[in-house]
Amino acid sequence: MSTPKQELLAPPLRLSDYLPYHLTVAANAVSNLIGGAYRARFGLTVWQWRVLCTLGAEGAMTAQDVVALSAMDKVTVSRAIQGLRQRGLVSRVKSKADARAFDLHLTAHGRTTYQEIAPVALSYQDQILDDLSPEERRMLLELLRKVCVKARQLAPDE
Repeated sequence: MSTPKQELLAPPLRLSDYLPYHLTVAANAVSNLIGGAYRARFGLTVWQWRVLCTLGAEGAMTAQDVVALSAMDKVTVSRAIQGLRQRGLVSRVKSKADARAFDLHLTAHGRTTYQEIAPVALSYQDQILDDLSPEERRMLLELLRKVCVKARQLAPDE
């Protein structure tokens, strides 16, 4: 247990210097900006877009695969899939690899939606990163990936 004197000697934690704070603020700002566009133009939640994008970019896969690739939890992915299926954007087909599982596929409407929304998402990304040089953009993504890998290594197994 620390004494009051030790607590006074501890360096202050300033949000302006705290990486998790900046990551959260940046993620929220970007997500709110782009999420608003997804809702307004396509009627999708951010989570539905992530599932749609994962399937559009990677092809058919199970919900477990979507969880692994999208860094979303199972419940969020399940709800997003349910909403996408209700809108006719995603279909479920019995997996050939695992009789207990279902593969998720984009329907024709889902593929069209993905092809319409992907350029919008990329345009927002370009606008957000407009002040960065190509090298800074590459470095930013590389550093964020490293931070994610390290955070996952440090996290206790679930």
